[in-house]
Amino acid sequence: MRRWAALLLVPLVAACTATGGGDPDLKVGGAFGGKPTVVFPAGKPSAELQVDQLAAGKGAQLGKDDVAIVQYTAHVWDGKENRLVDSSFNRGTPAAFPVGQLLPGLDRALQGRRVGSRVIASIPPAEGFGANPPQGIGPDDDLFYVIDILGAYPKGVSAGRRGGTLGGIRVSGGKRPRLALPAGPAPVAFHAKVIARGSGPRTHVGQLLVVQYQGATWASRRVFDSTWSTGQPKAFKIGDGSVIKAWDRALTGVPVGSRVLITAPPAYAYGPTGAPTYGIRPSDTLVFIVDIIAAY
Repeated sequence: MRRWAALLLVPLVAACTATGGGDPDLKVGGAFGGKPTVVFPAGKPSAELQVDQLAAGKGAQLGKDDVAIVQYTAHVWDGKENRLVDSSFNRGTPAAFPVGQLLPGLDRALQGRRVGSRVIASIPPAEGFGANPPQGIGPDDDLFYVIDILGAYPKGVSAGRRGGTLGGIRVSGGKRPRLALPAGPAPVAFHAKVIARGSGPRTHVGQLLVVQYQGATWASRRVFDSTWSTGQPKAFKIGDGSVIKAWDRALTGVPVGSRVLITAPPAYAYGPTGAPTYGIRPSDTLVFIVDIIAAY
């Protein structure tokens, strides 16, 4: 899991060069999945939300509470510099957009779209960040997004049904596995075991992984976080320190579709700082069960 949470603002199709977003002089070019080019017209956009679909995908349809994996760029459309303010291409990996928890304009633009689609959206302030935007964006700024939908992952998605054991720890089978920790002192070493091996490609450093997971503290036998409880998968980048050391080690080089059981002593978890938000102390050893759903 992440050390700290961060707020983030298929088949290929032919190059998409089209007008849209309610303005015939707006042009967006480039191939699906690649960094787009945007030519803005003179002046500011319409005061209303404007959405267009430049390429129609044939994959799964995005519903509320799905997690969309996307490539995107976001500009402030001010009729002057129209500056780029965020981009998955600059971040180095695709991004995870939890549908139903996005900017109102983005939620409206994405729900019901299919994987493989390119969507553009001109978002007025009332459909954007509102009165408290992030740094670099003003409360009255209009936004313009180009979004390529690479994947869609619904509530309850799972890597399989198989359970297993590791050092007395038991994991139940089923789509929603449960951890059962034994009595006794916590293990002092890091361990990881693939208890159900997937058939997908092996993960590698720098990828964005879509996962379901449950985490518990050894001392209290308390589950402190579970995507199976919230119902929505999450996505994390591995190999760059974005997640705890145990996850970087345990989830790199594992086939997509695998279920992995991990024990993480403090040096492989949160170390001297702990994670107060989750009630994790610096001395806590953690146990995780992780399903690797996809990798990008």
